[in-house]
Amino acid sequence: WKHLGPLTRWLVASRAAVLVMTALSAAISGLLAWRAEALDWVVFVVMTLGLLAAHAANNLLNDLTDHRTGTDRNDSFRTRYGTQPLEAGLMTIRQSLVYFALTGGVALVCGLYLTSLRGPGVLALIVVGAFFLLAYTWPLKHIGLGEMAALVVWGPLMIGGGFFTLTGSWSWPIVVAGLPYALGVTTVLVAKHIDKYDNDIERHVHTLPVIIGAPSARYLVLAMVAAQYLIVVGLVVTGRFAWPIVAVLAATPLLRYLIPVFTNEAPDEPPPEYPPSAWPLWYVSFAFVHNRRFGLLFIGGLLIEAILQRW
Repeated sequence: WKHLGPLTRWLVASRAAVLVMTALSAAISGLLAWRAEALDWVVFVVMTLGLLAAHAANNLLNDLTDHRTGTDRNDSFRTRYGTQPLEAGLMTIRQSLVYFALTGGVALVCGLYLTSLRGPGVLALIVVGAFFLLAYTWPLKHIGLGEMAALVVWGPLMIGGGFFTLTGSWSWPIVVAGLPYALGVTTVLVAKHIDKYDNDIERHVHTLPVIIGAPSARYLVLAMVAAQYLIVVGLVVTGRFAWPIVAVLAATPLLRYLIPVFTNEAPDEPPPEYPPSAWPLWYVSFAFVHNRRFGLLFIGGLLIEAILQRW
């Protein structure tokens, strides 16, 4: 850790590997704006940077809050699947606060710039986003609303709000079009909370899986995955989008792994073919891989459709 530069330390502390989910949401909103022939590239770059910074700030605040409240202490699940710099003694609370302030500051500057271009509508989106950023770790995650917050943030807020920021117009069909990917992000979060089920019960963190039970949460993930495909098919059948977006069906081969995993309890030990570095994560690994492939195929389908429409 001592030999890492400030940027590399920030990448570790902010859990930059999962920021790809936000990058994909921003890309979807950009493609939808380009499809509507209303994409401003400067606005898109600033918006994407702001969204990534906001997500990273949330991750930093999450770890800071859980450290201060003791949720991550004493060999917690969080410290076993990834580096928690505060718990590992690699960073001080002051250093974490500086990282959070600088990262949040980038998000705020981007938001204010976009507000100056688009007006109070963007400011309203920023206020809603700031609420979820600050309230996710506590109290939303502790009362079973964290998962619903993810669905709202990665769907209506990022994709619908992103489209509004880029084009200046709000569109409910665009919000619906963003739901398949937002559901995928939500499956990742629910799956992670299933993995942390015993740890969260012990530490009195009432995530959705804790409230409804792990078996029900596993089948909820499968229901959301099914909804992803059904909504895409519905968008094509109703004529809202053209056939290229059914490219997401190329992600269905992953279901032969996903369904058996989520219809059974996690093994006590990782199977021989399972990456050792991913353990003790189990359900979230399969949900993340599926969501990544679904999202990339969805973006590919939107890109092809937009090219065909413009030509």
